[in-house]
Amino acid sequence: MKNNELELISSKGFKRYDDMYKIIDFLNKNLSNYGIVLGVSEKSNKSVINIYKENR
Repeated sequence: MKNNELELISSKGFKRYDDMYKIIDFLNKNLSNYGIVLGVSEKSNKSVINIYKENR
């Protein structure tokens, strides 16, 4: 899947929690069939969750 095939729906920043990455992985495995993809990045000592919709 290429980045240009994804449409950003929402983005939320918060303090980093280590288990968050396990949660995102779990959600991606269960939501990918519906065209929903979550991504995690770090910015300014905070984690950011991005929710994308796959353009099919």
